[in-house]
Amino acid sequence: MNTFLLIFIGLPALEIFFLIKVGGKIGALNTISLIFLTAIVGIYFARIQGIQTLRSGIINLYQNKAPIYELVSGASIAFASLLLIIPGFFTDLIGFLLLIPFTRKIIFKILINRKPLENRDNKTNKTIDGEIINRDKDEL
Repeated sequence: MNTFLLIFIGLPALEIFFLIKVGGKIGALNTISLIFLTAIVGIYFARIQGIQTLRSGIINLYQNKAPIYELVSGASIAFASLLLIIPGFFTDLIGFLLLIPFTRKIIFKILINRKPLENRDNKTNKTIDGEIINRDKDEL
C-alpha cells in the first residue's frame, strides 16, 4: 500500500481515536484546553530551539565550519512546529520529540546509519576505483 495514503488516512484516524479516549477520561473542555496548551507551549519551545540553532549556525560560519547539523536541525524544528500546530496528541508527541536536542540527535543517527536497500544484501563491495592514464605522445 502507498505510504502516503496510509499516513493520510491512518494519522487522522489515530488522532481522532486518542482525542475520543482522552476526552472520555478528562472531559471535552479539558481536552480542547490541553490541545491549545500543547500547541502554545510547543511553539514557544520551538522558538527557543530555533534561536539557539540559528546562533550555533552563525558561530559555525564564523569559525569557517559548515553548519550541516544546524541546517538539518532547523528543518526538523520547523517540521516539529508544524506537527505541534496540528491538533492531536500523537503529532504533539512526535513534535516534542523533535524539539528536544537529545532525542533529535538520536533520530538523526538512526536515519543516517540506515543502509540503502540495494546495499543490504551485498555484504562486501568489490568495486575498484581507478584512472586511465594515456602515456602515448600525440603525433603532431
